[in-house]
Amino acid sequence: MIADIKITEKSFGPKLLMSGVSFGVDAGEKIGIIGRNGVGKSTLFGILNGSDKDYTGEIIFKRGTVAVATSQEHHDIGDITVLQYVLAGLPEYKNLSHIIETYPETMGDNMKLINEYSDALSRFTDKGFYQIEEQIERELDNFQLPAVAHRTFASLSGGQKRLVEVVKVMHSDADIALIDEPTNHMDYVAKAQFIEWMKESREAMLVITHDRDVLEQVDRIVELKDGSSVSYKGNYDAYLKQNAVSTGTQMNDFELTEKRIANLKVKVLDYQRLKEKSRNPATIQKFKRLEMTSRQELARLQEVEKPTFWIDKNSVENLNYKVAAQYDKFKAKNIRMNLKDDESRSKHVLISARDLSLGYDKPLFKDINIDLREGESMEIRGRNGAGKTTLIKAILGHVKSSNVVSSIKTFNGEIKLDQHIRIGVYEQEVSPTYFDLNLETAVEKMYLDKKLPISTTKVRSILSDFLFNDNDLKIPVSVLSGGQKARFQIISMLANDPQLLILDEPTNHLDLPSIEELETELKKYSGAVVYVSHDGYFCDAMGGQILKI
Repeated sequence: MIADIKITEKSFGPKLLMSGVSFGVDAGEKIGIIGRNGVGKSTLFGILNGSDKDYTGEIIFKRGTVAVATSQEHHDIGDITVLQYVLAGLPEYKNLSHIIETYPETMGDNMKLINEYSDALSRFTDKGFYQIEEQIERELDNFQLPAVAHRTFASLSGGQKRLVEVVKVMHSDADIALIDEPTNHMDYVAKAQFIEWMKESREAMLVITHDRDVLEQVDRIVELKDGSSVSYKGNYDAYLKQNAVSTGTQMNDFELTEKRIANLKVKVLDYQRLKEKSRNPATIQKFKRLEMTSRQELARLQEVEKPTFWIDKNSVENLNYKVAAQYDKFKAKNIRMNLKDDESRSKHVLISARDLSLGYDKPLFKDINIDLREGESMEIRGRNGAGKTTLIKAILGHVKSSNVVSSIKTFNGEIKLDQHIRIGVYEQEVSPTYFDLNLETAVEKMYLDKKLPISTTKVRSILSDFLFNDNDLKIPVSVLSGGQKARFQIISMLANDPQLLILDEPTNHLDLPSIEELETELKKYSGAVVYVSHDGYFCDAMGGQILKI
């Protein structure tokens, strides 16, 4: 074992976030960290990388263990280039480079310094650092970040910075790597390359992810739930099977607890009445003692919070009737999308295109043909930069009510849309328009901007459907978690009762139950769906025609 993790208490103000997180990490072991949005996955990484010391517990790394982590924040890093940033994040590189560059001028005949210099040269060679700059530039290019190595790191977009963080980890040659949502901004080629590296690399990994393609390759899954951690041996498919069994046991235990509470409430009243009716002092004391014992047990059981119960849809279908009934009673609240699925809508064409070629100064693609009708879905597939976003913008630009203005040029062909179509768009980034508003005000503004009726009651009902509680209403949108922002974007997408949904990487940041709910609702949706996704499970679930760019 190279790491032993025990967190007995981590709080934010009065809110207790963790109280029993405990697991170990073996050398070379690949562990996926999962959990509902807001359970503390990123907080856990802050504790493990040393940036958060405000907790009770013990984090022990084996002596000599080299750890590296992807960073979420990039403040005060100055004007260093991307290459300098990656190199600075590699264990040993900075120190060894300093020795090699400075010692020749200062060591003279000092044998101690000469030996340090010689050792540094050997170590630098063993680590492959003489070729590292070329390798990093090639990796950046593979992740579709060409010609950025000598740009300032601060000039990159948020998505580009996340990819650079992954490149840094891939070249760190550490003993353990902490990686947060690595595939969120990767296309399918870069993602396949990351997964291949993950499978072949020698280092242990803790990966926060709900990307099921990544989870399918791990050795173990650790789920953060109800303040503690549960460990499941094996990959994602193994987790689903084990989770169904353990959740069934937990539900049975919780139901027994509920029955015991009900019985104790009756017993307390019975003992109280018997005590009051008794005239014998010994009998009074007996019933008083029994009442007190029952009250103490009742108080202890009532303090037990209801656990979070979730079983994937496929496993639910295989439950016996008793466990299925328990699950229907106890299952955790999930997002409610309320998409219309009536069969009365026609199957008329919503989008058509023939021999389409779009671009800017020159064509990005050519010979694109589309025939999309209500009730159908279409995946737009291509590498980052191939023109997927350009095609989506062109589609939106052809809607009469659209405010999309762009410099996209049509080199050949044309796009035709039903001019009265209502479109809902899921975008990865929240518009800055909402950043400084609290969540409640932002949803209200979103509806008003779309010229849709809205009231305070409706706003709160919508937010409740998407798992926001009263404490979330006044939180600024800018400080929402990734998962909360994703749910905010789904609210925006569905506001105008759309006939066509356009989704750009919709599973990024959503937790597993929310992803499953999204897939379930979209599969029965009566309108049309156009989507871009590098989540293989999501693409399999959605199906439909594939438009390759």
